[in-house]
Amino acid sequence: MNLKIGLNTILFAFLCITQCYSQTAKADSILYDFNHRPEKILVAAHRAAHQNYPENSIAAIRESIRLGIEIVELDIRVTKDDKLVVIHDRTVDRTTNGTGKVERLKFDEIRNLRLKHNEALTEEIVPTFEEVLLEAKGKILIDVDFKASPKHIDKALALIKKHKMEDHIIFFLYDHKLSPKLHGKSPAIQIMPRAHNLYEVEEILKWDYIKVIHVDESFYDDALMKRILDANVRVWMNTLGKI
Repeated sequence: MNLKIGLNTILFAFLCITQCYSQTAKADSILYDFNHRPEKILVAAHRAAHQNYPENSIAAIRESIRLGIEIVELDIRVTKDDKLVVIHDRTVDRTTNGTGKVERLKFDEIRNLRLKHNEALTEEIVPTFEEVLLEAKGKILIDVDFKASPKHIDKALALIKKHKMEDHIIFFLYDHKLSPKLHGKSPAIQIMPRAHNLYEVEEILKWDYIKVIHVDESFYDDALMKRILDANVRVWMNTLGKI
């Protein structure tokens, strides 16, 4: 064996192993903080870090990772031909150079569009849910804002399980009553139900598998926050717009 080639191969393998370990260690560190360091504030990037890149894009996810952000919040919808894609609005009109409702467009039609940033067209495309899972794996947690019909949740769970990323996911639920059903399907996934009032908070706290509650800012109250934190449950608060 050529010594130079051999050394290059060993060095390349070492770099690959080091990089993979580093990425895994990063995700493990975030998970440890989430589960064992309730005093630490974790930062989530809404629709990923989209100051310089299109929202919900692969580039914005990479930027979130580069900035050391712990969580990316991403919006999942389904195309006409049942492909899970990452896009916020019901239509593609605002964020791409196309028009029409996501659910009425086929995946290939959406894939041919380009994402906008500050009204300017970019080379970024609408990613699939599977693509963002692969991009995030080992590097950052994903807050899944599932905007498709609940009947498609099983498709999302299958992809998460396929890539062994159950511990990377925080699954946001608008309706907290869906929590037991989702937990039964995938017990390893963190569920984050939204609470709209004190009654819903108390109802959610009865489920010992819930580790984080999305609190509606309209009923923020210091005593209520203490009630949640004393139960060893995290509080998720949006700081969008006026804080």
